[in-house]
Amino acid sequence: MKSKKDGVVRTKDLEGKKVLVTAGPTREPIDAVRFLSNPSTGRMGFALASAAERRGAEVILISGPTVLVPPEGINFIRVGTALEMYQAVLRELQGVDIFIAAAAVADYHPKKFFPGKIKKQGRKNLLLQLQPNPDILKEVGRKKGEKILIGFSAETEGLVKNACLKLREKNLDFIVANDLTQEGSGFALETNRVKIIDREGRIENLPLMSKAKVAEHILDRVGEVMKSRKALGA
Repeated sequence: MKSKKDGVVRTKDLEGKKVLVTAGPTREPIDAVRFLSNPSTGRMGFALASAAERRGAEVILISGPTVLVPPEGINFIRVGTALEMYQAVLRELQGVDIFIAAAAVADYHPKKFFPGKIKKQGRKNLLLQLQPNPDILKEVGRKKGEKILIGFSAETEGLVKNACLKLREKNLDFIVANDLTQEGSGFALETNRVKIIDREGRIENLPLMSKAKVAEHILDRVGEVMKSRKALGA
C-alpha cells in the first residue's frame, strides 16, 4: 500500500508491523557529576523510527540521553544507562516483529558509584574499575524467533571482518557497518557512509548520504527480508 503526502508517494510496507528501535548513547555514572559515554546524538535511531512510522509501523523508540525531539506518532521511552536500556528492551520486546539496535551502548560501567563529587585534592591518580554491561543485542538474538534483527557496527579498523563477526554472534539478519575514520561518517553528524552486510556475506556499499536516506535504505532491506521469508513460507 502507498500513501501520498506533500506530493511524495510513500510506501506503507510496514503496516501491521511492530518495530522497536534503540537510539543514542548511554551514560554510566562515575560520581554525582561525571559519567562515561560517547558522542552519539541518536540521529540514526530517530531517523529510523520516523521512517518506520511513515511506512505504517507501530514504533517504539528507546533512547539514551539526547537533545533530539521525539518523532510524532511513536511510543518514546527515555533511559539513561545501559542497564536501563537493557531492561526497557526486554520489557517491550513482546510482539515485536523488527528490532533495530541503533544505540551506541556503553560496553562497561564503573564497578563502584561514588554518591557525591570525587575531589581531586590529595589525589595523584584516579583509578576506575569497570565491569561489563549486559549485551542487549546478543540477548535479543537468543530470543529471536521470527523477529527480523538489525545491528550496527561502528569501527576504526577491520570494518567488514568485525561487522561479520558481530552479525554471526548476535544472530542478526543484516548489519549496518560504518568506518569512523572516513570523512562524513560516524557520530554527531547528519551524514553517514555505510555498508549493509547480510547473512550470506553480501555487501551493499552506500555512498555518503544523510542519515534519513540511510534509514530508508535500511527499511527497504527489511522489506526485502520480509518478502524473502514470505516466499520461502509459501
